[in-house]
Formats: sequence, C-alpha cells, structure tokens
Amino acid sequence: MTAENTADNTADVKTAAADDSPLSALRWAGVVAVLRATSPDSALAAVDALVAGGVTGIEITYSTPDAPGVIAQVRERHPQALVGAGTVLSADQAKAAADAGAAFLVSPGSTPELVEAMLDTDLTVLSGALTPTEVMAASALGVHAVKLFPASLGGPGFLRALRGPFPDVPLVPTGGVNAGNLRDWFAAGALAVGAGGELCSSADIAAGRWQALTERAQAFTAALAEARR
Repeated sequence: MTAENTADNTADVKTAAADDSPLSALRWAGVVAVLRATSPDSALAAVDALVAGGVTGIEITYSTPDAPGVIAQVRERHPQALVGAGTVLSADQAKAAADAGAAFLVSPGSTPELVEAMLDTDLTVLSGALTPTEVMAASALGVHAVKLFPASLGGPGFLRALRGPFPDVPLVPTGGVNAGNLRDWFAAGALAVGAGGELCSSADIAAGRWQALTERAQAFTAALAEARR
C-alpha cells in the first residue's frame, strides 16, 4: 500500500468520525483487526505494524493483558486509528475501556445486563449473535450493530440470507474473513468486517513477525479498496 493510499484511508476515517452516525467511522474503517496479544508491548507493536499496512480499525480484546492501558497508548500513538475494546464480558470492562478512550465496544454475545452496561458508556456497541433469533434479541436491546460470530460457520451466503429478514440491522461478520473473500462479505451486505487470525495471528504476534502483519494489512486494505469500487 502506498503512502498516498494510507493518507486517503486516514482522511476517510477522520471525516466519518465527524459524522453524527455512531457507525460512520466503523463503516469507513471497513476492516477491524481483532487483536489478541500476550503482553501490552506485543499488542502495541502489532498495532504499529497493522497501521503501517493501512488497517486503521483496531479492536483490543480483553484477552490482552491491560487492555485499557493498551487502548490509551494506541490512541496516543495513532490518533488516526479507530480503537475499541473487544471480548467485553462485564460492566466493569465496558467502563474501563470507555475511560481509556475506546471508540467502540464489542461483546461475543448479547445478554441484557451486559448490553445495557455497554450502551450506558455512550460508545458505539456491537454485540454478538449468530442465529436469526439471536439477531432479533440483540437488535431489540438497542445495539448499534450486530457482530455476526462465528461468521465462518455460514460464510457470506449466510450473511446474505440474514439481510433478507433484517435489512436494517447493521451486521459485522467476524471469523472466516480473509483478503481473498473480503469482497464477498461486502457484496453480501456487511457494514464492516472483523478479522482476527487471518490478519493478525497470535503466532505471528508471539514470534514478533511484524512485517508479516504489515503485509497482511496491505492485502486487506487493497481488497477493501477493490470491494468499494
């Protein structure tokens, strides 16, 4: 990815962030890297590598030690990035992420108590669902978008099928997304996509293979640009 393209993507995210819609910045980021690291330092190095490759949507999961601290540092190092917290499982985690400056919160499931706590932060909230019944339940709780997880179980065809009964529910598939099929996910109706192992694998992070992360980020960024044409 060229420096010019990186600048264009950054400008898009900043422009979208100024929009009134809670989901506008997420829509423009397009790809959200779901980051799981074994230490704060490795998480920060991974974010550096991803942003260098053009991926500006970053989800720091709570499986990463001191996730709120990492979120705060990422905001300082990469003000152009859209940084949120993932694997949020409690009200305390939601509040800590908000206090650290997270822009969005992601949970793997959708319990009423957790969703209420997440919404109370006034951040953009994505909660997890897979089946039509779960999508209905999450939507009824008032979340801004539904994280379709694990999306690998149904693929883009399943997402497209869900768009039939739920045309107005923003869906963000996570799991099974790679640079090769990213266009298919957007064609099926994804608002944005979450990518974990296919973009920032735990093995690469543990081994410090930062160039590999940058190259994958470049591939995802190029695929996103192609999907938007």
